This record gives sequence, C-alpha cells and structure tokens, in this order.
Amino acid sequence: MTWRIGPAAGWRLGIDLGGTKIEVAALDADGAVRLRRRVPTPRDYSATIAAIGDLVESAEADLGGRASVGIGIPGSENPTTRLIRGANSTFLNGRPLGAELQARLGRPVRLSNDANCLAMSEAADGAGAGFRSVFAVILGTGVGGGVVVDGRLLEGRNRGGGEWGHNPLPWMTPAEHPGPACWCGQRGCIETFLCGPALAADADGPGARDASTLPARAATGDAKARAALERHAERLARALAGVVNLLDPDAIVLGGGLSNMDHLYEALPRLIPRHVFSDAFSTPVLRARHGDSSGVLGAARLW
Repeated sequence: MTWRIGPAAGWRLGIDLGGTKIEVAALDADGAVRLRRRVPTPRDYSATIAAIGDLVESAEADLGGRASVGIGIPGSENPTTRLIRGANSTFLNGRPLGAELQARLGRPVRLSNDANCLAMSEAADGAGAGFRSVFAVILGTGVGGGVVVDGRLLEGRNRGGGEWGHNPLPWMTPAEHPGPACWCGQRGCIETFLCGPALAADADGPGARDASTLPARAATGDAKARAALERHAERLARALAGVVNLLDPDAIVLGGGLSNMDHLYEALPRLIPRHVFSDAFSTPVLRARHGDSSGVLGAARLW
C-alpha cells in the first residue's frame, strides 16, 4: 500500500536491498512510516542501480520533496575503496555501489549491513527500545549481527562491527569440528551452523533448504525435526554466549525468518548461562518487534 501525501520537511528514505526484493519506506520527522513499496530484486548490478533510483524518485514524487537515503545491504562497504565486500548477493561484491547510487541520485547516501539496520530499528522503537546496549541478530538464509549503544550504531574502524556470523562456532564438539565450508572461504562459521538451510539440512539431509516446517513437525513427534531444533538452539546459545562474554549487552533481539520459532525464547535463557563467564545472566532474548520491516526502517534511521 502507498499513501499519497503532500510536501513536508525531514523525510528519511530507507532502502532494504534483499536477495528477492528491494523495499523502500519513508519516515517523517516524527519517525512515523508514511510510504512503503517494494519491487523484485534484479539479478544484475546495473539493473539494481536503476531499480533503486526509480524507487527513490517515485517515492519522492509522492512525498513532494527530496529525502535523505539510507540503504541496507547484504554485505558491507570497504571504508577505503568504497567497494562492496562480503555480500551473499555476489554480483554486488567489488562494486562501488554507494558511489554509483550517489551519482544516480545526486546526493550522499549512507550504506550499512542489513543486520546493522535491524539493530538500529529495533533499538530505536522496537523490541530493544529503552535498553542502553542492544545486540541484534539476523537468523535467515544468512546469519549476521549488529550492535547499537546509546542509539548509535557501532560499525567500527573497518566497518566490520557486528559480523558475528563469520566467527567460528564456539566450543565445537569433536563431531562438529572443523565445521562446514563457508562461502566466505573459512570453515565452521556460525552462519554455516545456524542459517535456515543449515538447520533444514541437519534435519532432512543435504539438499534440504526449508526449515520453516520443523517446529510444527517437532510438535507432532517428528524425532528428526525435534533433534535438529535442539541442536540448533544449543549452538545458538553457544554463539550468543560468546557475544555476552565480549559485550554483555542489555538486550539481545532476534530477527530473520528463524526468529519466529517460539521455542528459542524458552530455550536460550536456559542454555546461554552454561557458557557465560559469569555467575549471573539476566539478559532478555527478545523477538524483533518490526519483523521483516526492521531492515528498511533501520536503513532510514542511518541519517
């Protein structure tokens, strides 16, 4: 749905550049969403530039004025070369996406990782609102994280802050070691154990990709589904305990498709303390309030 509104000051546009869709949302000066629309993601770099440009121009025609533009991407921008790296939409890698979008739109744009955008949105007015420090996680086709402290995104000197999914799974068992090969070139990355396709394959064997039915299957007594979900929750607890030992955030927020699995919110508070170097653990583990809208709303909040 699109709302057609008159001109006003303070518009912020967010773009979520996903693997299957590109979404735009407009926030007004009070942070309210006043326009949203989406289009399929082209599988071509030049067509992606054109699609984003068209979305921004169409949105601004409805808004009646120009807006700031923030973009969430499935990777990150090298701070020196400004080339995209680490994107699982591999046609973006090695490309000057930010510079070319600035040229296309005639203004500065801000790019950040999609998990960072999730963190920004949820810390501002989502599940993490009111907490001083928030660690937000995307659990989906890929796995990533973002850190917000006092309302500020911590991207780091090299703009690699929050790249939790490409650290090794902590405390691997002999059966897990050395871990699956990851597309990033390493082995045993958290992503290779915790992403949706990995969970599906753990339950149903190589080639399985869809984990969405596993909770319902487990509830009806499917032993394979139940065992895979238990392994996944225990591995996620280990991975999050590593974050707690380093950052000790005030809240952990889960987003992405796998965050809809209800059992995680019972299992993780019970499992994480086993691996935390502390005699106390009270950190809430929360479901993202904005769901799959967190990325686009957080992108708008990059300004």
